[in-house]
Amino acid sequence: MISVETFVNRRKHLLSRIKQGVAIIATSPERYRNRDTQYPYRFDSYFYYLTGFREPEAVLMLVAAGDGTASQQILFCRDKDAEREIWDGFRYGSEAARETFGFDAAYSITRLDELAGELLANQPVVFHAFGHDAAWDQRVVGWINRVREQVRKGVSAPAEIRDIRHVLDEMRLVKDDAELAVMREAGRISAEAHKRAMRATRPGRHEYEIEAELLYEFRRQGAESPAYTSIVAGGANACVLHYIQNDTRLKDGDLLLIDAACELHGYAADITRTFPVNGKFSGAQREIYQLVLAAQTAAINAVRPGNNWDSPHQAALQVLVQGFIDLNLCQGSPEAVIETESYKRFYMHRTGHWLGLDVHDAGEYKQAGQWRELVPGMVLTVEPGCYIRPAEDVPEHFWNTGIRIEDDVAVTLAGCEVLTALAPKNVAEIEEWMQCTMISER
Repeated sequence: MISVETFVNRRKHLLSRIKQGVAIIATSPERYRNRDTQYPYRFDSYFYYLTGFREPEAVLMLVAAGDGTASQQILFCRDKDAEREIWDGFRYGSEAARETFGFDAAYSITRLDELAGELLANQPVVFHAFGHDAAWDQRVVGWINRVREQVRKGVSAPAEIRDIRHVLDEMRLVKDDAELAVMREAGRISAEAHKRAMRATRPGRHEYEIEAELLYEFRRQGAESPAYTSIVAGGANACVLHYIQNDTRLKDGDLLLIDAACELHGYAADITRTFPVNGKFSGAQREIYQLVLAAQTAAINAVRPGNNWDSPHQAALQVLVQGFIDLNLCQGSPEAVIETESYKRFYMHRTGHWLGLDVHDAGEYKQAGQWRELVPGMVLTVEPGCYIRPAEDVPEHFWNTGIRIEDDVAVTLAGCEVLTALAPKNVAEIEEWMQCTMISER
C-alpha cells in the first residue's frame, strides 16, 4: 500500500509545479450498466494518484499561492450518511476524509458550486483536464463566468486555462519505490495466474474456462480486478490483436495466446504468454516462438538508462525482420524490408507502452520531437509478436499462428528489472510446466 504521506507530498509537488492558480481534478462518475445496475466503480487515475481516495462523487482542488505559504489542499466528497451506508457501504464523510487523507480542508460535495467561485476569485490560472469530460468542462467554465460577473466589485477571474495533465503525466511517468513495490506484486499475482491457466489448458476446453482460471487467481490473491479485458485466443483467434470473445473450443495442435493481468491498489500489470494447447510445440510453432522470444530478449536488453524509448522496439524489429527473411515470410534485405514496412504484414504493432495506474499509462513518448530518454523508475511493457494468417505466398505450416510474448519491465540504475518473470516463457519451461499437469491427471 502507498502511504498517506506519499499522496500529500505528491499534492505539494504539484502545487510547486503550478506555482500560482487553482487545479481542479475530479474523480470518475459512477456509470450504469442497465436500468438500475452499475458497472464496478473505478476511480479516475489522476485523482487517485493525488489523493488515494476511492469514493465516487469527489473533487480535489489545489490552491497554489505563489510563495507556498498559503497553498491549500481541499477535498470535496460525499456526506456521511448512515442510511445510504446501509445500502451502499461505508462513507468517510468530509471530516474523516480530511483527517485520514491529509487534506487542509474537506467539504461536502453539495457545496462545490457554492465554494468554487470563492476559490477561483483573483486567481490567474485554472488548471483542469479540459477535453476529458465535456460536462466538467462546462461546469468549470460556468464557475469562471460567475467570477467574471463580480468584476465591478473588484474581483478578477482567471485569465488562463491550462491542461493539468501536462504536469501530472510527467509526475506519473517515473514511479517511486512504493509504486514499484505495488507493481511488482501485481506482476507476481498475474504471473501466478498465467501459470494456473497453463496447467488448466487442454484440448476440448473453451477459452472462457481458461479465462475463469485467470480471474479466480487474481481475486484469490487479493487483486481488485483484471487490469483490462482478458484476451484468451486459441488458434486463428490469436491473429486478432484485441480478440475478447473468448468463446471458442480449444483444439489439439493449436496455440493459445493469453494477454491478461490484474489491477492491484490501482496499478496494472500486463502479461502475454503463448503456449501449445496440448503442452508440446510443433516444429513450425517452435520456430516462430523462438524468433519472437529472441526479439523480446533483445528488446529487454535494450531497456536501460541512456537508451531512448524507441531502442527496445528497434532491437526487437531487427531480430524479427531477419527471422521473417530466413523463414521466407519476407523477401529482400533487412534494410529493404524495414524501409518498405513489408514486415508489418506479420508484426503490425510497436513493442510496448508505458505502464502504471493505467494499462496504457500517462507520459509522452517524445520530447521536442525526439524519442525520450529512459530513466530509472519508468515502467514499460516489452511485447513483440508475430501473426501469420493464411495466404498463398505463406508456407501452410505457419498458417493461423499468432504469438506474442509480453513482460513488464522497470528501468533501474543498473539496467532493468522484469516484474513478471515468474510466468514461464522459455519453450522448455512451458513444456515442463504443462507436462507436470498432464502426468498428474492420468
